[in-house]
Amino acid sequence: MSRRELTAPFPWFGGKSAIADVVWKRLGNVTNYVEPFFGSGAVLLARPQIGKTETINDKDHFVANFWRAVQRHPEAVAYHADWPVNETDLHARHWWLLTEGAARLKEIEGEPDLFDEQVAGWWVWGACAWIGSGWCSGRGAWQWGASGWGKIGDAEGNAGMGLNRKLPHLGNAGRGLNRQLPHLGDAGRGQFIAEWITALSLRLRNVRVCAGDWSRVCGPSVTHRHGVTGVFLDPPYADTAGRTDGLYSTDDMTVAHDVREWAIEEAKNPQMRIVLAGYDGEHDMPSDWEVVEWKARGGFGSQDDDEDGTGRVNSHRERLWFSPACIKPHRDKSLLDLLEAAE
Repeated sequence: MSRRELTAPFPWFGGKSAIADVVWKRLGNVTNYVEPFFGSGAVLLARPQIGKTETINDKDHFVANFWRAVQRHPEAVAYHADWPVNETDLHARHWWLLTEGAARLKEIEGEPDLFDEQVAGWWVWGACAWIGSGWCSGRGAWQWGASGWGKIGDAEGNAGMGLNRKLPHLGNAGRGLNRQLPHLGDAGRGQFIAEWITALSLRLRNVRVCAGDWSRVCGPSVTHRHGVTGVFLDPPYADTAGRTDGLYSTDDMTVAHDVREWAIEEAKNPQMRIVLAGYDGEHDMPSDWEVVEWKARGGFGSQDDDEDGTGRVNSHRERLWFSPACIKPHRDKSLLDLLEAAE
């Protein structure tokens, strides 16, 4: 698997794979790259080159642990991720991750060498099988109680309908790592998962993988002191984006406001090339920042925004703001051309 073929190994709410190529055209081959809200890693994995210094971070302990474990011990992660998809195991592992798994990662922000391969493998396996948001957020349809396994719901044990039941992808091969796994048919899982995760590990070999608040990797010692620095900021959509709480397992409705203020101030440094992702109307940026509209393929961008369920205008509200130091597009190519080329 070549570097250019690497893609995000699990689905991620608000992922930027569709626009990643445009981001790199505007950042260029920067000496230093920082991504404080890493998620599924779609932007870094789409980078045409490997940078001299690269730092990634995520506040979600499960996400940070996955990337750290992939970097350090890919074979073990692949071993634990290689399992047929079924509903019983999905909910059992979900509950285990929320209890035992979370406990194992309790000190991950303060211990740079802490990671757990089993937690990483089980987490990514479930993330690829889970329908809708809420994986490892505590909003599952089953839980372990005094009388054993039981569904969470009303007095009759009804777990709800549709997405609320959180059924795994049993009708197809799932998503991410599970997409090409014939889990109900022939045995093609092992080799493919091992190759994919090994390729990811090689890509991350010299990347600094951090866990914690975004601001911890945005100081001068991590950014412009290393030379020309590209920063991709993709915080959780703010409350002003018109979304509800709980879209992310580690959610924050207002952090995007703090990120915006940091970006505006840091962009005054000509060595800082900053890209801020958000929604139309979410950020009021200075006039020397360029804003680009793009269309999302899924996630919040595909959700209905009206009561009768017919509208899907959210996908047209996605925006990227480019700081003044970002590379301007060639005069013979419009931003629309770049966006179409990325699709």
